[in-house]
Amino acid sequence: MTDMFVSLGNWNWLIFGFILMALEVLAPGIFLFWLGLAALLVGLISFAAAISWQIQLVMFAIFAAAAVPVWRHLAKPKPDASASPFLNKRTEALLGREFTLEKPIIDGSGTVRIGDTVWRVAGPDTPAGTRVKVVQVDGANLTVAAA
Repeated sequence: MTDMFVSLGNWNWLIFGFILMALEVLAPGIFLFWLGLAALLVGLISFAAAISWQIQLVMFAIFAAAAVPVWRHLAKPKPDASASPFLNKRTEALLGREFTLEKPIIDGSGTVRIGDTVWRVAGPDTPAGTRVKVVQVDGANLTVAAA
């Protein structure tokens, strides 16, 4: 068994690395890619310096183990500031915005049109056509004040 490891040359690491990367293409999961990269690194380093097979195996184990946290760091989704921060929180996006009353607020209840939706609003009695500002949201009800 040790004769096999002793006979392994620099090219064998490179071939092993390319085989692992090719297997990644056939069975995608991103894990074999990192093992193949570790084998390629060992092959390239062993070309630069004459290293015993024991150290080559240890280097492969270290590179393969180090590849896991690197992969997890790179695979972690980055928060996208340009994405809609109010996705599924439509009412929170309305806080602080100003709109024109569609129907007057009478006895604390009126409506405002926002886009293609009519929203129920609560606030002090105000005539239709008045600009109001959303100051609070509660489910589908908006509380407004004069703008």
